[in-house]
Amino acid sequence: MTSRTVRGAANRFGKRDNDRSGIGNIILRGLPAAEWTQIFASLEFVRLKFHQVLHEADEAIKSGYFLNEGMSSVLTVQPDGESVEVGLIGREGFVGLPAIFGFKTSALRIITQGDGTAYRVDVGTLRNLLPHCPTLERQLQRYSMILGIQSTQLAACNRLHDVEERLARWLLMSHDRIGGKTLLLTQEFLAQMLGTRRSTVSVAASVLQKAGLISYTRGNVTILNKSKLEDAACDCYEIIRQQKNRWQAETS
Repeated sequence: MTSRTVRGAANRFGKRDNDRSGIGNIILRGLPAAEWTQIFASLEFVRLKFHQVLHEADEAIKSGYFLNEGMSSVLTVQPDGESVEVGLIGREGFVGLPAIFGFKTSALRIITQGDGTAYRVDVGTLRNLLPHCPTLERQLQRYSMILGIQSTQLAACNRLHDVEERLARWLLMSHDRIGGKTLLLTQEFLAQMLGTRRSTVSVAASVLQKAGLISYTRGNVTILNKSKLEDAACDCYEIIRQQKNRWQAETS
C-alpha cells in the first residue's frame, strides 16, 4: 500500500494549508480553517485495496481513516468466523470511532469494498488534537450516532425483511456512498453482507434484474432505475435517510 502525507502533496502542487479542493471526506471539508490547519500536517493520504481490513475485531486501533473515495463495510463477527454487515461507511464518515471515546480496540471488523482512498491519522495524534478541535470532535461524535442508528436498523432489517428488499436497500446505500451506478460485487460477497446463502442472493438479483431495476453480469451490478429500486427496497433505507436528515437539521 502506497501513501504520502497530505502536506507533502499539497506543497508539491503549490497549494496552501487551507486548500481543501481535493478533499472528498465531508467531515474534513466542513472543518473551520483553524482546525483544518491543526490537523492538516497529521493526515496521510493512503490508497486502499479491495477487501483491505482497516480494523479487526478485538485488535488494537492504531489509525483512524477519513474515507475520501470508496466504501467500507462494518461487520459483526461470530465465534465461528461467520460475519454479517451492520453498517456502511463512505466519504461522509470516519473509521475508528471507538478511539475517540477512549477505547483501544474495535468490537467490529471494518473492511473495504473496492479500491479507494482515505486520509489516515494516528490515533494518539487524533486524541491529542480533539481538545483543540471542538468542531471535529463534535462531528465525529455526531457521526457515531448516525452510524449507530444505521447499525440498529440493519440488525432489524436482516431479521425481518426479504432478501430482495434487503438487496435493493444495500445497493441504494452503496450507491449513496460511492456515487457511481456500477458496483463490483460477487454473489459470495453479497451473501456475506446480507447474511444469507449465495443461491438466495442469485435468485434475489435475478428478480431485480428481470424487473429492469439492475443489470448483473460477472460481478458487476449496475443500477438502471434508482427510483424503482427505492420502491423495491424495504423501509429501512428511507428510515435511515430520514433520521440522518432530521438530526442534521437539528444541528445546522
